Amino acid sequence: MTPWVPALCAAGAAALLLPTGPTLRVGPPDAPDAVPVGWLHRHRLLWSGLAGLGAFLFLGGPVAPVAAVFVAAVTWVAVGRAEPADVRRRRAEVRRDLPHAVELFAATLRAGAAPGDGVAVVVAALPGAAADRLGAVAARLSIGLDPVQVWDSLGADPELGRLGRALARAQASGSPVVASVERLADELAQAARAETEERARAVGVKAALPLGLCLLPAFLLVGIVPLVVALLAALDLG
Repeated sequence: MTPWVPALCAAGAAALLLPTGPTLRVGPPDAPDAVPVGWLHRHRLLWSGLAGLGAFLFLGGPVAPVAAVFVAAVTWVAVGRAEPADVRRRRAEVRRDLPHAVELFAATLRAGAAPGDGVAVVVAALPGAAADRLGAVAARLSIGLDPVQVWDSLGADPELGRLGRALARAQASGSPVVASVERLADELAQAARAETEERARAVGVKAALPLGLCLLPAFLLVGIVPLVVALLAALDLG
């Protein structure tokens, strides 16, 4: 069993060193829930196999095959559920740009633009992850699709869903679209300010521990050690 273990590990390392193509995506390119597949997911089978092999070699005995299959299955599921870093980055970018995009969208509606034209203006003025998702909406509205269905489909987006649902309700009920978008812009601006303040407070809390670790040795050397040395010197003189 021993000779083929290094060969398998070397093959796995060689597979990781091979150049990979562009990041794959699961789902249509314009789908809001299309998930990029990064290096972790590309080598999902390899990670599962190596984890199962490690469990097999570590345990040994009659339980080793069962443990290897179990560990490999758990690794397969865990890697599949792991969120790629690109997804987290794009989600954070959408959440950062969304208040500005909705505010600009409300401004275009107040100026008399149609919702489709307003979305096109936002996409052109604020390029980014949010504009990429809104671009599909602008394209569908420009070809004359039902606005209620277009905005309702955007309601499934995890970040832009509130905008899609607000516009879908306004279009279906005939209520003023400007009022709904302005109200949503105010809510998003308040939420963004609250999140920024929360992150600012968290920075102080997170900085307390390393700051304390840096100051504690200096306090001991400057304050406590001279006092202890002075006391020991006084006892020796006595």
